[in-house]
Amino acid sequence: MAAGKSAYDWRFGSGRPCLDLVATGTGTSGACELLDGAERLADWLLATGLVPNGTHLGAVDDSWVVRFRQLRTGVERLLTAEIGGGRRFEGAVDALERVNALAAEPPPGLRAVRGRGGTLIRTLDGDPECGALLAAVARDAVELLTDPVARAGLRRCEADNCRRLYLDTSRGHRRRWCSSEVCGNRERVARHRRRVAAAAAVTAVADADPA
Repeated sequence: MAAGKSAYDWRFGSGRPCLDLVATGTGTSGACELLDGAERLADWLLATGLVPNGTHLGAVDDSWVVRFRQLRTGVERLLTAEIGGGRRFEGAVDALERVNALAAEPPPGLRAVRGRGGTLIRTLDGDPECGALLAAVARDAVELLTDPVARAGLRRCEADNCRRLYLDTSRGHRRRWCSSEVCGNRERVARHRRRVAAAAAVTAVADADPA
C-alpha cells in the first residue's frame, strides 16, 4: 500500500490500540473478519494511528496479516481471562509468552519533522517493520494487563450479537456498550419494540375477553 490516509470506515472507541485490534476479529465484531488481507491491515495501521498518515506501507503482505491475527488471538485470550477474574483459559499461558516475547522487541522509531507551514509533525524513522508494529500493540496489551486501574475498567459489550471489549472510563463506570451510537441505539430500539409488542399483546387479550 502506498503512503496515504485511511480509506475504510473503521469503528474504534475501545480505548486502547490492543482492544481495537481484538475488535477486528469475528469473535468480537459479530460480523466478519476485518483484517482480510494486506490492504485492509495497512489501512487499519493508518486508521488506528500506529503509523502516521503518509507512512509508506508497501512491505505489508499476507505474512503480516497472519502475524497480526496471531497477536490478536493471544491478546483476546489474555483479556478474556482477566474479565473472567483471572481464571485460566485454554491457551492463555502460551498466549502470555507470545505477547511478552513480542513486547520485548523495539517499537518503531519516532521523529519530529517540520511539515508544511513549519509545524512539527510525527513521522517514523524509516519504513516500519512488522515486528516493530507488533511490538507496539503487544506493549500496549502488557501495559493494560499490568495497570490495575485500567484493567478494572475492562468490559465486554452487553449488546446482543456483539462481544467487543472496551475500557469503561465513564463517570460511575456504568457504560454498558462499546458504542452508545451503535450498540446502545440498537438496544434502545429493541427495547422499545419489545414494549410496543407487549402492549399490543395485552390489548389483544383485553379485546378478546368477553367480559
